[in-house]
Amino acid sequence: MAAAASQTAVKALELMAALGEFPRGATAGQIAEATGYPFTTAYRLLHTLVSAGYAEYEPTGKVYRLGLRLFQLGQKVAHARGLDETARPVMERLTAQTGESSILATLDGDQVLTLCTVDGPQFRTTTDPGDHGPLSTSAVGKVLLASHPELLDTVELVARTSRSITDRDVLRAEIDGVRARGWASQLEENDDGMAAVAVPVRSGAGRVVATLALAAPVFRKDVDAMAAYVPQLREAATVLGAELVIR
Repeated sequence: MAAAASQTAVKALELMAALGEFPRGATAGQIAEATGYPFTTAYRLLHTLVSAGYAEYEPTGKVYRLGLRLFQLGQKVAHARGLDETARPVMERLTAQTGESSILATLDGDQVLTLCTVDGPQFRTTTDPGDHGPLSTSAVGKVLLASHPELLDTVELVARTSRSITDRDVLRAEIDGVRARGWASQLEENDDGMAAVAVPVRSGAGRVVATLALAAPVFRKDVDAMAAYVPQLREAATVLGAELVIR
C-alpha cells in the first residue's frame, strides 16, 4: 500500500513538471504523451491535482495548467533561500547601473534553471523564474558547464537558433575559453536578436552555486559592449555568493 502511494506521488510530481513545460496549458493527451503514462492515468492524476489546487482546468480550451498553490509554494521557497530578500535588490542595482536585464540561474540536472530575473527598462528577459533551458546555448549555461566539465560528454546539444553550437568539439573549445577568462558570452545562440554575458556565483568555499548574467538586444549592444559590464557582474556575483542559500 505504501509503495503504491509512493508511486502515485511520484507520478503526480512528474505530471506537475510536465505541466510546467506548457505555460499556455496542455490537454490531458499532451501530458500523457509527455510523461509516457496511459491517458487514463494522466487524466485521473490531473483531476486530483486540480482538486488539490496544484493545477487548474480551463474548460474552453480543455487544457490544464499549473495552479496558484504551486506559485505560493515557489514564493515560499524563494523567500526561504533568500532570492527575494537578497538576490532581487542586488540584481535591481545591477540593472539600474547597466540598463540591461539581469538573470540568476543554477544547474538542475543537465539543464539551466532560471531562479530570478529583473527586466531592463526597455526589454524584458527571454526567460522567467522556473524555466529550464539547454546548457550549450546560453551564457549562463556555459558558465555552469565550465564548472561541471563532466557534462560536456553527455549534455544534449540543442539548436535553438542558427548560431547555436551543435558540435561537441567546438563546445569544448568554447568552454575552455570560458574557464580561462572567468566569464561567458553568447551572441544570438539562445535567442535571435539577443546577446548576453555571465559570470559564476561562488559560495564562500569557492564552489560555483549559480551564475549571473546580463542580456541585451544586439541592435543596441554586441558582445564586446556587453563584456564591458563584466566588472559590475563580478561585483554583484560576489555579493550574491556571500549571502545566498541556493543549495
